[in-house]
Amino acid sequence: MGVTKTEIFTEEQNRIADLAKAFAHPARVAILQLLAQKKACVCGDLVDELPLAQATVSQHLKELKRIGIIQGEINPPRVCYCINETVWEEARQAFGSLFDTIVSAATCC
Repeated sequence: MGVTKTEIFTEEQNRIADLAKAFAHPARVAILQLLAQKKACVCGDLVDELPLAQATVSQHLKELKRIGIIQGEINPPRVCYCINETVWEEARQAFGSLFDTIVSAATCC
């Protein structure tokens, strides 16, 4: 497996790339949409709402939690998830700033 060389990029560039992973799979987008619609912590309901196996949903939740865009509370035997509003706002600002920079610089062609 090749080396990613993330260390040659800025912390901001690495964070934007990490946040982009949250939106890099349609299942994760669907999970984020469901959590945003509910505006509350959601437990096992996600598996009922998505045409995916429990293990697949769990893997996507694990990645979203690793990035920090969702947070979970463990109330055995359940884990409830919701959007981490601080990280959601960070992503919104990071992508907005990135898109604004690219749009203003894209007048050469």
